[in-house]
Amino acid sequence: MTKLLLTAALLLSVGGLAQAQSPSTGGPTPTTPDPTQVPVDGGASLLLASGVAYGLRRLHARRRAR
Repeated sequence: MTKLLLTAALLLSVGGLAQAQSPSTGGPTPTTPDPTQVPVDGGASLLLASGVAYGLRRLHARRRAR
């Protein structure tokens, strides 16, 4: 029980030290990043097709084992 209380006290005390600085404390001003264009369609369709093929293979193997 003592170890639990000591751990809880340590975690609560460190939480105050882990606060992030506000943007007005100096340094460069943050800018919005450029949007990244990612082709989602090709990867998603390949993933879906491989999932269907794997499911059909498992279903075929299950029916053959009976």
